[in-house]
Amino acid sequence: MMMSSALAMQAQKPVNAPSGGKQISDELIGIFFEDISSSADGGLYAELVQNGSFEFNLAERDGWGPGTAWRVVRPGHSLGLAQALQQEPLHANNPNYMRLNIERVGHYYDYDGWTGFGLENNGFDGINVKKNAKYDFSLFARCVDGKDKQVRVVLLVPGKERKVLADTTITVSGKAWKKYAATLTASEDCPKAALQVLALNTGVMDVDMLSLMPQDTYKGHGLRRDLAEALEALCPKFMRFPGGCIVHGGGDGFWNTYRWKTTVGPKEQRRQLKNTWGYHQSMGLGYYEYFQLCEDMNMQPVPILPCGVSCQGTNGGWGMKTQAQDVVPMNEMDEWVQDALDLIEWANGDASTKWGRVRAEAGHPKPFNLKYLGIGNEEKITPEFAERFKYMYDKITKAHPEIVIVGTAGPGSHPGNPDFDNGWKIAEEIGLPILDEHYYEKHTYFETSRQYDSYPRDRKTKVYLGEYASKDKKLRDALAEALYLIHVERNGDVVCMTSYAPLFAKKNATNWNPDLIYFDNERLFLTCSYYVQQMFGKSSGNYYYGDCVKFSGEKTNMQEQSVVLNTKTRQLFVKLCNASADSRTATIDLSRFKGVKTAAVKTTISGSPDDENNYDAQPIAPVTENVKVKKQMNVDVKPYSFTMFTINL
Repeated sequence: MMMSSALAMQAQKPVNAPSGGKQISDELIGIFFEDISSSADGGLYAELVQNGSFEFNLAERDGWGPGTAWRVVRPGHSLGLAQALQQEPLHANNPNYMRLNIERVGHYYDYDGWTGFGLENNGFDGINVKKNAKYDFSLFARCVDGKDKQVRVVLLVPGKERKVLADTTITVSGKAWKKYAATLTASEDCPKAALQVLALNTGVMDVDMLSLMPQDTYKGHGLRRDLAEALEALCPKFMRFPGGCIVHGGGDGFWNTYRWKTTVGPKEQRRQLKNTWGYHQSMGLGYYEYFQLCEDMNMQPVPILPCGVSCQGTNGGWGMKTQAQDVVPMNEMDEWVQDALDLIEWANGDASTKWGRVRAEAGHPKPFNLKYLGIGNEEKITPEFAERFKYMYDKITKAHPEIVIVGTAGPGSHPGNPDFDNGWKIAEEIGLPILDEHYYEKHTYFETSRQYDSYPRDRKTKVYLGEYASKDKKLRDALAEALYLIHVERNGDVVCMTSYAPLFAKKNATNWNPDLIYFDNERLFLTCSYYVQQMFGKSSGNYYYGDCVKFSGEKTNMQEQSVVLNTKTRQLFVKLCNASADSRTATIDLSRFKGVKTAAVKTTISGSPDDENNYDAQPIAPVTENVKVKKQMNVDVKPYSFTMFTINL
């Protein structure tokens, strides 16, 4: 038994990398979350009630207001009035609430003895409930008239049927705001249920922060399980958040800038925002939840903070005109610096610090161990930007030299673009650790460009390809991205991180195409590009070998290959991408690697170049099979395919 245990321990020791390889980043594949296309509310954030705090308003969308997504209901011919008010709110950051003036509660019974006066919410195009699943309901309420109120909480099938799926009754008492909670268990499946909250006694009652949350969430942390598990399956090494244009208010300017401090406290105290993409952000998914998700998935958090320069989209400046960019006066920049310093303290400080105590009181006494911090997102690289970025960089690195700062190369990150060139000039001048490049191109770009092959090897600054995608959802686009990612691996000494963007998009609420994962209230739809990202995420390593594979025939950019070694997991990954219409033979020589096991796993995605996964059909998915491999072997590589061998050492 002792010998067996010793052998097991020995098998877990890292393997030595043979000569001929190049050390590369083992954090190449991550994810980028931005609340675009209803990715958060109605998406990853599992809350089922829309506008539960009555904070929607006209500044977000014409016709919106505190009553958006709500309907006054009067079963049993009850009478009353619902008013949106702001006097003595639950919290200053959450000013609106709804007052229910209940005048009469039921002249006669209908349905199942249903009576009362109150509100109905249909969630985000219906509330999807499952038979026997449990849902946690909560609200804040107070009895303005001082008289106790019985309140019936009902999950039902809306419309003429009005069938009850679950219900319970709570008692609201006292004139002060208090939180009330109950659990509902659904009696059957219903993809478009509604929630009713009905006062059963006459009088005056205020309600706010109504919530219905499924108990079955990802690791119990309030995120929709299937969407979060799809992220986990990508094996990401980091997550960049919260944006994107959201970071600096997008086209709205500084008044709508995302401020992390208002997203980490109790949810009833968080300040909600107009979303850059034309809807509402409840901030139920805030910095606390982002960091928690990173911890749950063993990812490095990469928060991005504004740097005192607005998005060039402000004031209609998407043409990248300098005059469209708003800036914070230099004598006010210390506020933005302090936000960054306080974030580091919140993430890494212990409970004896001001902001570390805020994190601990929220339920996370241990530090989150923040390593990376991004400053700025895609701003036009003007002299004003340079001055403010350098100011923040100097102050933060002086206070926290252990934090790795990520800068921005502006919009459109290719050599020759003035913003790109100016961004790199700043990076080299100050010795910036990482610079974030963004670009969205047609598949032909990713098939033909090899941008990082020509990057200088002696630069101190590494590249983070923070936003990229081929501009369609077809298999040819995914294969073009695979070709490009193999080229990124080849340059993994220059490029340290990449993340496809955008990540999520909701059906019928999509602001941008393409996206990695599409979803509705019931299902998710994984794109061809998703599977490419997943294959690369599962095959991260720290050494690259470029001379172990040769393709037959004429050398073109439509065939790429790499061999990546993960010395820690003792795994070898052989990747073969053929994006052409012709089959090829790959000659593989792994003789330099000791201990190659013959049993391996082969994963392939292939099909027609116009194949596309969508809501109606999903023809593309990885095919995985157990195979035997040899140190020297020939492999037939199908047209329009990406193949990966996972080999243990």
